[in-house]
Amino acid sequence: MSVAGTFNTTVKSPMGDQSGTLTIEDNGDGTFKGNMAGGMGSMDIDTGTVEGNTLKWSMNMTVPMPMTLECEATVDGDAITGNVNAGAFGAMPLSGTRA
Repeated sequence: MSVAGTFNTTVKSPMGDQSGTLTIEDNGDGTFKGNMAGGMGSMDIDTGTVEGNTLKWSMNMTVPMPMTLECEATVDGDAITGNVNAGAFGAMPLSGTRA
């Protein structure tokens, strides 16, 4: 199954669970683009790579403070699980299901 799609996600952050929508568009060349949208706005995916069913990407967060988030997740069927690394705040678990 393709890693591409829209996933309803939850990130367990220090500010509580953050629900959002992660959209992944596989470019077919080992890279992907997309975005994550939620209660704190939308962030575009930078430098997204695909290796098998593992995704790695970064996003520039502006709210509640500017920060680059480094992310890694695995797509298994209709499920996605991984982590969002928020620098000094550490790794926050990410999970979700295909919409």
